[in-house]
Amino acid sequence: MKTLVIVSHPNFEQSLITKALQNTALAMPGVAVRNLESLYGNNSAAIDVAAEQAACMDVDRIVFLYPTHWFNLTPMLKAYLNIAWTYGWAFGPGGEALKGKELLVVTSAGASEFTYSDNGLINCTMADVLSPLKASALYIGMKFADPLAFYGVMNATENDIASFQTRFAARIQSDK
Repeated sequence: MKTLVIVSHPNFEQSLITKALQNTALAMPGVAVRNLESLYGNNSAAIDVAAEQAACMDVDRIVFLYPTHWFNLTPMLKAYLNIAWTYGWAFGPGGEALKGKELLVVTSAGASEFTYSDNGLINCTMADVLSPLKASALYIGMKFADPLAFYGVMNATENDIASFQTRFAARIQSDK
């Protein structure tokens, strides 16, 4: 399965988890990686729509790799969706470029898994937080894969990071 990993992190150089997972993806056969902030900085107006759309064309799976940022996408990933996945290309009349492809969300959170539970501080799960992405994927005819979330990353040890990388690689290598 050919995979495109779209990475976004507003402070990538300070990231341990996103950087480690991106490095894992870069080492995998059949996986292409596009880091939005490396390509465009924090300037959403600089997003090259044609290049981003072309990158999505010959893949079976698109992975969004990012830290959950105030229970949402990063600013550049949201801008990417607004700018690159356009009406008439991704959906709407004549637009089915992403139909049938899989969307896998891989996200990290500084808070604990309990925080992202019905009994935790925010009284909702990570699946609840990701429901706009699920709705978007289904709306344009994509398959929405079960997300992969890593919790408590602010306190992650080297062993934790290695475990995250192993789980991420296994998910990318699976055909599920």
